[in-house]
Amino acid sequence: MGLDMYLTASKYVGRWSHENEKEKKAYDAIVAAAGLDDFVCEESPSLNVEVTVAYWRKANAVHQWFVDNVQDGEDNCSRYYVSRDSMSELVTLCKKVIKTGDASELPPTAGFFFGTTEIGDDYFFDLKNTVKQLTAVLNDKRFETCEFNYQASW
Repeated sequence: MGLDMYLTASKYVGRWSHENEKEKKAYDAIVAAAGLDDFVCEESPSLNVEVTVAYWRKANAVHQWFVDNVQDGEDNCSRYYVSRDSMSELVTLCKKVIKTGDASELPPTAGFFFGTTEIGDDYFFDLKNTVKQLTAVLNDKRFETCEFNYQASW
């Protein structure tokens, strides 16, 4: 029990007649891997693939940043769209706080099983982990056409 945080990437894949062969093969492979060959809708051969690309546990300062900057202040365990620009902004902020040690722009926040609010090793680990995970996603060409969503649960 506690604050679990997920960033997912989703991508549309179709098998329409106008799709290129690479897209069609990807669609066929995903359908086969999921064991859904007999459940394909021939009138609309399409699917969305979603993968978790970042995960945090009780990184309450990072969660609060998402609440304030992505979720319009709503902290309700719903899914929210995250732009690549927002991810870059968070990476930049985390790097700044790591470098200066000044947590005033990214303060810990208390909440229901949100973990510690102390600014110590765990806090800085969360920021370094955020930089590592989001930088990997932002630099990976496979995610250039994906849509990203953030969701937390506790």
